[in-house]
Amino acid sequence: MGNSTSCCVSSSPKLRRNAHSRLEPYRPEPELSREDTGCNLQHISDRENIDELNMEYNPSEHPRTSTIFLSKSQTDVREKRKSLYVNHLTHIAESKQHPSGPMRRKYSSCSTIFLDDSTVSQPNLKYTIKCVSLAIYYHIKNRNVDGRMLLDIFDEKLHPLSKSEVPSDYDKHDPEQKQIYRFVRTLFSAAQLTAECAIVTLVYLERLSTYAEIDIGPANWKRIVLGAILLASKVWDDQAVWNVDYCQILKDITIEDMNELERQFLELLQFNINVPSSVYAKYYFDLRSLSEANNLNFPLEPLSRDKAQKLEAISRLCDDKYKDLRKAAKKRSVSADNLTVVRWSPAIIS
Repeated sequence: MGNSTSCCVSSSPKLRRNAHSRLEPYRPEPELSREDTGCNLQHISDRENIDELNMEYNPSEHPRTSTIFLSKSQTDVREKRKSLYVNHLTHIAESKQHPSGPMRRKYSSCSTIFLDDSTVSQPNLKYTIKCVSLAIYYHIKNRNVDGRMLLDIFDEKLHPLSKSEVPSDYDKHDPEQKQIYRFVRTLFSAAQLTAECAIVTLVYLERLSTYAEIDIGPANWKRIVLGAILLASKVWDDQAVWNVDYCQILKDITIEDMNELERQFLELLQFNINVPSSVYAKYYFDLRSLSEANNLNFPLEPLSRDKAQKLEAISRLCDDKYKDLRKAAKKRSVSADNLTVVRWSPAIIS
């Protein structure tokens, strides 16, 4: 008991501290390559070959990237703004001379509010088709002239939509915006498509231009628009229009040609037909910006009592819907930093 010799010798705390103080700082070991470890298994990112940089700057998939048609229209918009400014000054001078002249634009006041009947969930069909046609027009007018690829499936000379003879210079003259509008309006009217389908059509057009690296030009714009409308109607509408129905609208086209057009369009899109709601909303508001810049204003009507009550009911319904979503997404546990506790303090009554 009193023997000081022991078989278990332990160092003092002071010695342990000194031992720790002599330790070198941590230095991470160099990473071993796949050849050094003997593991030659290919990574999943190498196998799928996903180009994240291009995906980020693709306007048809990324909600923060500007649309192609809006950027292509900027050059013409600047010139139109100059002419509109001159016309505005002329109009002011004429209105001073003739005060009873008609006003070109309606403005809201304290007593009257002017609104159009187009919303992101229910766009106006006629003016949405006009805006989409205008966007296609700018795609054709301001296309790249460096000789980009022209696919045979979209060539109107090889696959005509009618039996009438295609002119020899069919690829030289750009179509007017009215001609594009009549073509798109005919398809939408005959197939009874919705305005949302027109916006999705424009998304597919720009996605095709990005994926396949092709430009919309005088020689291929009709068949590209037809293929985009065909896919958009099947993806968006519950009761989709069949390919044979388009053969009844365009009398001279065959069902085999429609099937091949749809198949190659899907392959060029890499079967990516998903349109996120954020991308859809971006295209809708960019179309409105395009219409305003080109003086294509939506029809304005004074806000009536019935319409105000409907807007209020829709707002209340959306508020209740998102309130339920917020409750469902509420976390059961929170951080202690954000924890607030109600403290009860005793009241002293004198």
